[in-house]
Amino acid sequence: MTTRPRLAVWGDPIAHSRSPQLHTAAYRVLGLDWVYDRRQVTAEAFDDALAGLDDAWHGLSLTMPLKERAFAAAASVDRHAELTGAVNTLLLGERPTGFNTDVGGIVDALGDDGITGVRSVRILGAGATAASALVAAAELGAEHVDVRARRPERASALIALGGRLGVPVDVDVLDTAPAAVDLTISTLPGGADLDESVARALSADGGALFDVAYAPWPSALGAVWQQGPVISGLGMLLHQAVRQVRTFVNGDPAAPLPDEHAVLTAMREAL
Repeated sequence: MTTRPRLAVWGDPIAHSRSPQLHTAAYRVLGLDWVYDRRQVTAEAFDDALAGLDDAWHGLSLTMPLKERAFAAAASVDRHAELTGAVNTLLLGERPTGFNTDVGGIVDALGDDGITGVRSVRILGAGATAASALVAAAELGAEHVDVRARRPERASALIALGGRLGVPVDVDVLDTAPAAVDLTISTLPGGADLDESVARALSADGGALFDVAYAPWPSALGAVWQQGPVISGLGMLLHQAVRQVRTFVNGDPAAPLPDEHAVLTAMREAL
């Protein structure tokens, strides 16, 4: 009897994740009888949970707070993961391979709204997703990135990453008067409490808004944004998942799937 390949998304919390719907829709179109579940796993429990998987397991999607743990567990990583220190996709086997598909997910989602190049970007937040946003900004041609965070001291790694990418990074607190930019990428958690006066100040010359959050929607920023377009994180969720499916099927997040248009349509309908 052949065992059905198993995959899952792990994180804490995890009940809100839409990854099972997205992946199941994709594998149905591809004619693959694969099982994709969700599991609540804390950062402290990650190593033991990973070690407990048997040979039926083909891959994992990782959300917060497990991306750094997955990076440490990978025997090798792709360039996006190496740059950010974060893995959201593990291709399992004797030597697990780690990928970061969030970077491509941001680029692809912005492309859906016609944003294929920028010169100046503001990133809100200084966590793991901010690093992916910085790499995405560099790939879109950004010449300068302004990072705003509640705790600017956490952004030292982003300054160093900007140096590697050849993109100058300035850091300040959220409520400092902002300079004009082409694009604002908010990596603040969904439902983050953001003072309306700060949100309005950020929106005044913030260009387009790409908010990685999508629940609740609109976000505190999206509700008051004075410029446009305002783009929710659903596009990033969709496109990073497409790249995960490519990884699990082809071993390469950049290698297109068979009949990818039909796969993408089914995944979009599953959102």
